[in-house]
Amino acid sequence: FIWKMKQFKQFALFLTFRGIVASILVFLCFGVTQAKDGPFSRPHPAYWRFWLCVSVVYELFLIFILFQTVQDGRKFMKYIDPHLGVPLPERDYGGNCLIYDPGNETDPFHNIWDKLDGFVPAHFFGWYLKTLMIRDWWMCMIISVMFEFLEYSLEHQLPNFSECWWDHWIMDVILCNGLGIYCGMKTLSWLSLKTYKWQGLWNIPTYKGKMKRIVFQFTPYSWVKFEWKPASSLRRWLAVCGIIFVFLLAELNTFYLKFVLWMPPEHYLVLLRLVFFVNVGGVAMREIYDFMDDPKFHKKLGQQAWLVAAITATEFLIVVKYDPYTLTLSLPFYITQCWILGIILVLTWTAWRFFIRDITLRYKEIRRQKQEHRHEKEKCLSNGDGHSAMLDEHSGNKLKERKL
Repeated sequence: FIWKMKQFKQFALFLTFRGIVASILVFLCFGVTQAKDGPFSRPHPAYWRFWLCVSVVYELFLIFILFQTVQDGRKFMKYIDPHLGVPLPERDYGGNCLIYDPGNETDPFHNIWDKLDGFVPAHFFGWYLKTLMIRDWWMCMIISVMFEFLEYSLEHQLPNFSECWWDHWIMDVILCNGLGIYCGMKTLSWLSLKTYKWQGLWNIPTYKGKMKRIVFQFTPYSWVKFEWKPASSLRRWLAVCGIIFVFLLAELNTFYLKFVLWMPPEHYLVLLRLVFFVNVGGVAMREIYDFMDDPKFHKKLGQQAWLVAAITATEFLIVVKYDPYTLTLSLPFYITQCWILGIILVLTWTAWRFFIRDITLRYKEIRRQKQEHRHEKEKCLSNGDGHSAMLDEHSGNKLKERKL
């Protein structure tokens, strides 16, 4: 009887799983055909509508996980993959940080080879694609360097953040991230110089031209250069700071979600999440830039940008609920001092650039106008035209009073 009950329970779970998958597929089919088009049209608008619907499904999945207990949420991951739901040890990349280890005669450079794992190409391709999303060298470098500071600050919470100094700054920032950003900027330069004149596939006479046209179908229909100009106004400055904050939070969520949901770094769900963010992140960044650059035409923020912000916030709430103890581990005192100093410097620069500087420039302009007016008045008096100038000024004042 117990064996039959177990079989019936497994069959019921199988039917439930099939029903959920079928419901998701029906929703995706509806969204691909009926959802609102985004800013991208290549390779096809239906492709971007598909990822918009996947964003909705993923957000609903995160909401479901958020409202489970910690034990039930981790057990639920077993229905996706039976190998999940098991606590995993975190790998520490720190320890022996000698580049050349004379104590190891067989391989003195073993520390370097040990750290050359699958994350090295992932870092490169990740930052290459992020550069194509952001389209700005300075913003990419700021996010890259800021994340390394976050790893330094949070290595007492996750051992995975503990790395050697040369792993942080040479392998990550300079080689992997820097090379990815450089290649991304070169690709952006090529795309900006490319001639966007499209011709129908069947109007091209040669097979070579047809193949070239098929390949170019996966390039943008037209090109828009992102000029963020963060120092031009307070609105753009706050928007750029918000973009950097969401990027860093999404990066941290990658590591913390693996930690709280017990997913190994090489699991396919981690890779699928990165593929998901690559596709939706580009659309979200274009919608944010259009909203900032032309608020009269784009009166509200795009739907994909709102979904990406909601997904990032929901992931963070899952981390907070599933392991509040790890997140509440206090920062070391010297790290707290560094972050407080950095925040004070940013706030001071913001107040000076958008408030104090504007007041100072306005005061200088008024003072300059008064000096010019006084100089013209003195010049008129010195030329003997003081009486007529005073009469003109008096009549001008009367005319203004009459108009008022």
